[in-house]
Amino acid sequence: MKEEATQSIKDLSGEAGEAEKNNDPTLAIKLYKEIIAKDRLHIHAYDRLMKIYRQQKDYKKELSIIDSGIKAYEKFYNTHSRKASKKVSELSEKLNKSFGLIDKKGNHTYYPEPLGKWQKRKLIVNKKLSA
Repeated sequence: MKEEATQSIKDLSGEAGEAEKNNDPTLAIKLYKEIIAKDRLHIHAYDRLMKIYRQQKDYKKELSIIDSGIKAYEKFYNTHSRKASKKVSELSEKLNKSFGLIDKKGNHTYYPEPLGKWQKRKLIVNKKLSA
C-alpha cells in the first residue's frame, strides 16, 4: 500500500474495488470514505458505500451516506447556479412549468443526477427504517 498522503483517488478506488472483491467490506468502506474526503462529489464512492451498507442491511448508515451525498450535490448546484436577470428568470420559470420540471407551487419535479436517484433511494430506506 502506498503512503496515504500521496495516494490518488484512482489508486484508492482500485484498492476499494479489490477489497470488495476480496469480501473485505470494512476496508472498502474506509477507502471509499477517504475518496469522499478528498473529493466531496465522487459519485462512484457514494454509490459503492450505499451498496455495501445495503448489503449489510445497515440502513441507518446507508441513509447517512445518502444524506451527505445529497447535501454535497445540493451545495454544489446552489453555489454554481448563475443569477439571471428578472426577465430571464421569468422566462425560465414559464418554460420549466410548461415542460413539467416544476409544479404550480414552484417546487422542482426533476433533479439532476445523481440527486434524483439518491432521493428515490432515500424514500425506500426511510420506509425500511420505519417498518
